[in-house]
Amino acid sequence: MSEPPADPSSGAHRERRDALCWLLIALGGLLLAAVAVQLDARLGTASAPFLGRYKIRIGAGTILAPAVAAAVLWLAAAGRFTRVRWPEIQLFGYAAGLAWAIALALVDGWSGLTKALGSPEEYLGDVSQVGAEPLTYLRHFTADPSYHSVASRGHPPGPVLFLWALQRIGVTDHIVLGFLITAVSVLTIPLVLAAVRDSVGEEAARRYLPVLVLAPYAIWTAVSLDGLVAVLGAAAIVSGLRASRRRVRGWASSGWGVLAGLLVGLASLFSYSAPWLGLSLVCVYFARRRASLNVLSGFGALLPVLGAQLLGFGWADGLVAAETDYASRVAPYRSVLWWSAISVVVLFLAAGPPLYASARKVRNTAMWPFLAGAGAAVVFSIAAGLARGGVEHAWLPFFPWLTVAAVAPERPAGDPPPAPLLLAGLGAVVAVIVEGVLITPW
Repeated sequence: MSEPPADPSSGAHRERRDALCWLLIALGGLLLAAVAVQLDARLGTASAPFLGRYKIRIGAGTILAPAVAAAVLWLAAAGRFTRVRWPEIQLFGYAAGLAWAIALALVDGWSGLTKALGSPEEYLGDVSQVGAEPLTYLRHFTADPSYHSVASRGHPPGPVLFLWALQRIGVTDHIVLGFLITAVSVLTIPLVLAAVRDSVGEEAARRYLPVLVLAPYAIWTAVSLDGLVAVLGAAAIVSGLRASRRRVRGWASSGWGVLAGLLVGLASLFSYSAPWLGLSLVCVYFARRRASLNVLSGFGALLPVLGAQLLGFGWADGLVAAETDYASRVAPYRSVLWWSAISVVVLFLAAGPPLYASARKVRNTAMWPFLAGAGAAVVFSIAAGLARGGVEHAWLPFFPWLTVAAVAPERPAGDPPPAPLLLAGLGAVVAVIVEGVLITPW
């Protein structure tokens, strides 16, 4: 006997409850951060839960960003996303996500795209060290971290070499460079949509689009090279999903499996936390009973790392150097206890209200492998005492995967819920407010 269809009013009531619960948690977290600041705890910032300072600003994005959000929500509410072909959905998701990220950045004017590039603490200041000899730069990367910028000390050499390569081909204007980095980073949106479609179907992916496009963490997409890690990680997961499809076997499956690992390995040359996305691949292969693909993806992941080793950069040595620098430069001046709690607050604010709904329904969806890798990365970062400020951009590769279950049914194998437009809209409001009052150091 079939179950009766879900009551739409019940779904709307559940969404309002999710929004209220998230709001209470977020307000409680902000209160905790305020108490930490008032107690003069060792935070390294007076703007907790974020790093930076507060100042109300009004710019072009103050009007443009709400207009972009309103357009996306209106199109979703009007059912437009159910009437177009899938390639058009992906293209719209990319275009809308790019407009959203750029609009938020423009609250600061053009400096919203360039201030991170011009900061002496960011990667661009290290490009001059590369000169005309990138291999020499690789060989000496771990010799003395004090010669690097703050950003480079905590990362492999990938970001600096990426910027160096762009300069070598003539991309030197900071506005153009900032736009290009943002445009590449936003490719995460169509890739995550493809992963959701492959896992639970096209209908859920279409309903997830507003959540993904209007995510609050888009604030940092335009100013962080961690967005490139997010793209590589998303492409790896999509490749792993294609490798493990039921009808894909033989050379095609092997090729996709190796490519998935290769992309994770490449991402690992940009961020030491990127290998956690490999856990999502392992879980995907486990869920689809294709364990042999772990060997192929593992082989692929080793290729970029071993290649860098042969060229002079030891990934493990770089990780040790980064941890040593962190232990001496950051750890003594930022309380691990306070920041462990405050980083969770940042997570709730950056991922937005859909995070609460996703966490509540994670057991009801086949998308749990995505949350496994991203969730493990976040938990490990906090447990290891590494989350002491700046996670709003450091966790960019993981944020999209933590909210995918927001479009999961209320019960296993149940009817899919409508697009959580209230949660997506509330998240957009959070992004506009944070961008309008917070000046980040990036």
